[in-house]
Amino acid sequence: MAELKKISEIRELFNNAKEDELEGLLKLYGGDSRSGVQKLVEGLKKRLLKWDAELKRTEEMYAYERSLEGFSMACGIDEVGRGPLAGPVFAAAVILPLDFEIPYLNDSKKLSPAKREELSEIIRREAVAFGIGRAEEGRIDEINIRNATFEAMRGAIQELSVKPDILLNDAVTIPDMGPLPQRAIIKGDAKVACIAAASIVAKVERDALMVEYDKIYPEYGFASNKGYGSTQHIEALKKYGPCPIHRRSFIGNFV
Repeated sequence: MAELKKISEIRELFNNAKEDELEGLLKLYGGDSRSGVQKLVEGLKKRLLKWDAELKRTEEMYAYERSLEGFSMACGIDEVGRGPLAGPVFAAAVILPLDFEIPYLNDSKKLSPAKREELSEIIRREAVAFGIGRAEEGRIDEINIRNATFEAMRGAIQELSVKPDILLNDAVTIPDMGPLPQRAIIKGDAKVACIAAASIVAKVERDALMVEYDKIYPEYGFASNKGYGSTQHIEALKKYGPCPIHRRSFIGNFV
């Protein structure tokens, strides 16, 4: 057994432990008979069970890509920002290595902002390739949000440094992609690793832009609402009218 530490020291050690350290700590302190330590050990066991479940879920996220036969460069595509009243629509394209799993990959909407930013950094660092595309609010007004979203997706694909051999899209088929195979997967951002990764990268990129816009147009609360139609945003629209990044085709009922 490890040399005797104060319970407060063990608590701090457990609280600061990374997931891959949990099993070692359990072996180290599982035999400590002090009731306070045993209570901490029980909490550690629960955390380890959650971690094991997350590893299993993450592995299942990669199952679709790994099951593809004849394709080695599957690219996940997803968009963010179809619904807001202001700002561009973003899309991301991500090709992930299949021998490196990223825990906590999920639909970006199911993750906290801090976790999205953490994962986005990992994805950008570890991806075989990634690309980001966007269509501005004026373009959305010109060609409609559906077509602008497809334009952003094609832009993201064009930014890839590696050519994909199949596209895995969240629920849509992208027009004008020639003979490149595509598969539209319903709720793909919660099922397929590379689509989830694309949703995270696109979300972090767009949110960061809306925070910058908030500094220019603070009346509308873009830092918090990200351009979506919150009560505060709509009230500001009625009071101040639209700013240059508002989608004119979206705000007819409010101005």
